[in-house]
Amino acid sequence: MFVKICGITREDDALLAVAMGADAVGFIFAPSKRQIAPGVARDIARRLPPEILTVGVFRDEAPSRVVDIVNTAGLRAAQLHGRESADDTAWIAARVPNVIKTFGATDPALARAAQYPAPVVMIDSPGGGTGEVFDWSLASANRPRGKRLLLAGGLNPDNVAAAIDQVRPWGVDVASGVESDRGEPGQKDARKVMAFVENARKAFEALPDEEEFPAGPYDWMADEPLDEAFDGSVDGSVGGSVDALIDDGPA
Repeated sequence: MFVKICGITREDDALLAVAMGADAVGFIFAPSKRQIAPGVARDIARRLPPEILTVGVFRDEAPSRVVDIVNTAGLRAAQLHGRESADDTAWIAARVPNVIKTFGATDPALARAAQYPAPVVMIDSPGGGTGEVFDWSLASANRPRGKRLLLAGGLNPDNVAAAIDQVRPWGVDVASGVESDRGEPGQKDARKVMAFVENARKAFEALPDEEEFPAGPYDWMADEPLDEAFDGSVDGSVGGSVDALIDDGPA
């Protein structure tokens, strides 16, 4: 079970997420109340253990800038949270270690998720980043073939177990659901983070044994691609390069 704590704005919160057992932390570079400067994200990422997946979150950003920020900040993944095309996603995937592609639960493009060279597909609330719960049956019904499903959208310590039981995702992502009621946007609450991680792990462990992925902490560095991780027109591989697009990518 992969657990990502997103909207990190402070080093203390990143270290808290790691201490509580999260597998990944997310830094939002798109316009948001939780937006962080690349230099600050770089300084925080340098303090984290190498097994933690550090993710930069972007929305309709120029592909070249996505690559520049991820690599300059020393991050391990780009999460594309907008209407990026499969070709732009492939161009980015050729230049960064990992890519997560996000789709809204009602986005027609979700039906074409298999065409994106991203091993992980996130399904979020329509509009994305709203902190609102959506109808989880939409995620179950539209699970992309050959992709790891990362569930987001209004998750919190109280509902994450039910979400996992219904959707059976590979991982879960949370931001506002583990924030302090009294702090600034992005500031995390230690009790909420701990409860979220614990409840997610317990819920996953309770699923039938035939579930495809382990319930324990996710080792992304030792991960292997799914047999059908990419079913598009561009020759791509998980965590690797997309040779056809290396020379002529978008600006």
